[in-house]
Amino acid sequence: MIAFTALGHRINTILQLPFDTHHLPFTEAIEVDNEGHAAGRDVDQIRVKKGEKASDLVRLLRGTGFNAKRLAIACEIYEAMVKDKACVKIMTLAGAMVPAGMRAVVSDFVRCGFVDLLVTTGANLTHDVIESIGCHHQQGTDRVSDADLHDKEINRIFDVYMPNHAYEAMEDFVKSLKFDKTLPVVDFLDYLGGELAKLPDEHSRDSILVTCHEKKVPVFCPAFTDCGLGIQLALNHRGLKLDQFEDLNRMINKAWDSEDVGVFIVGGGVPKNFAFQALQFSPNSAGYAIQITTDRPEPGGLSGATLSEAVSWGKVNAGALSVTVMCDATIAVPLVLAYLKDTCLL
Repeated sequence: MIAFTALGHRINTILQLPFDTHHLPFTEAIEVDNEGHAAGRDVDQIRVKKGEKASDLVRLLRGTGFNAKRLAIACEIYEAMVKDKACVKIMTLAGAMVPAGMRAVVSDFVRCGFVDLLVTTGANLTHDVIESIGCHHQQGTDRVSDADLHDKEINRIFDVYMPNHAYEAMEDFVKSLKFDKTLPVVDFLDYLGGELAKLPDEHSRDSILVTCHEKKVPVFCPAFTDCGLGIQLALNHRGLKLDQFEDLNRMINKAWDSEDVGVFIVGGGVPKNFAFQALQFSPNSAGYAIQITTDRPEPGGLSGATLSEAVSWGKVNAGALSVTVMCDATIAVPLVLAYLKDTCLL
């Protein structure tokens, strides 16, 4: 028989699932009979029906294998995070999600109450601002002469284009800002969300910064100088001394104050480490952990580091509900959102 653990009871209690082999704990012990057959259930050979809801498709994937199964497990864990009212839900966001069209998807995670704290790269904020001021990313191709694109003042992000004039428009907007130059970055980003909210709704309504401002979800950007927005601020607001260390203090204090933490890691990088190091230096560690990445652990980089490795650092609890999904985030993240909307919203 399959050996169930207390974790299995925990997730099934939160989700009110039947405690059977279809909803296994995520560290599983399997017994094998005398003929070498595992005592588990068979792999489901799924059938997709016309008009299938995303949440129903995800449930079908739970009985399959590989990263399809892992994606379904990730959805179940996130559902448990949302339904655990004591859980502080942290999203860390890396990669070019906004240029790829994921801006409103990320905003909806916040708008629907699925994120309590966001840690992101500066690039995603830069592109969020660009969309908010009425400039847009364009469909492109990776089969193109990059020298020709450079001559035409077009920047390429794989198969997405962004014209240089978007940076010029952003510079004009940045010049208009009036703020205390010594603010913590997290407070400046809240102020920025408020300023973007004053722009035409057709451009700003799906803004990540605007949504976080309206929902009072703090946005941390630990590498804020490493982006176009940071450069424009430095060039146009001389003497800028935004306080990164106050951000660090607040993040650590949040980790200390949050006994029940869930992390949703999209991509990895600096945002992943910023959230994890706060947990490492607090008495609490993540009880829920989901990682969407395409990186491997063998080279030793953080973006591919396993959640099991994070247990050794005290960042993730040894008894956490956790899963890593090896998948392009632009595929996995919208599916997770669709599942949560179906299962967690009235």
